[in-house]
Amino acid sequence: MSVVQPSSVAPEEEHEMAGHSKWAQIKRKKAVTDSRRGQLWTKLLKEVTVAARLGGGDPEGNARLRTAIQDARGANVPNDNIDRAIKRGTGQLEGMSIEEATYEGYGPGGVAVLVETVTDNKNRTVSEIRHLFSKHGGNLGESGCVGWMFEKRGYFAIDNKEMSEEEFMEVALELGADDISIEDESYEIYTRPEDYGTVRDALEQREIPLVSKELAMLPQNYVQVADDSAPRVLRLMDALEDHDDVQNVWANFDIDADVLAARESS
Repeated sequence: MSVVQPSSVAPEEEHEMAGHSKWAQIKRKKAVTDSRRGQLWTKLLKEVTVAARLGGGDPEGNARLRTAIQDARGANVPNDNIDRAIKRGTGQLEGMSIEEATYEGYGPGGVAVLVETVTDNKNRTVSEIRHLFSKHGGNLGESGCVGWMFEKRGYFAIDNKEMSEEEFMEVALELGADDISIEDESYEIYTRPEDYGTVRDALEQREIPLVSKELAMLPQNYVQVADDSAPRVLRLMDALEDHDDVQNVWANFDIDADVLAARESS
């Protein structure tokens, strides 16, 4: 892997980007093969509802809602479902009261894990999240125990078959990307969180297809996971992501590429 730096990037940030790329690639491949589309739609619609509740039902004045709607449409969620989710958020339609909750803990090998949820029952959710940590060799911690290790940044991945490396560099520089990374299968752009919407819109205007885009919580540093602990870490990540109330899971693990390759082929 090679990393290109359009702006001043500290050496440790190169490792940060590489680690995120590995987990992002796992999630992308998992999403492609995941047949439980109903579960994905539920999570996307929950985000639409929460975004509308917090910032109003007009996507023009609510950047989070605009992103949520785009993500839902990108997953082929019907417009009627999206409209109902917005109305539930603004109170125009009755429905369960849902709210955000973030949980923090440690996985096998001391891996820091951040779990973002949307739930209608915090007591139930925290109990189930605690059980998943415990079942897979981790433990749920107190609020703030690992959150300080993560930083929110915009993240975009482009299939490297879509353009040459030189063309990608030109686009990234035009968009004012903070950092970029050139991986085996993709070109990646990192932005400040406040620039996420602007860069996303600019990429769409250029009709550049994205294999991934998200506001990601990136670790400040990574924990190298031993080969014998790697399967347990990945099982914990899967279990958390498969929970109905979980929107996102972020972790600071770094696992050997051969171990990841073996998992993906299994």
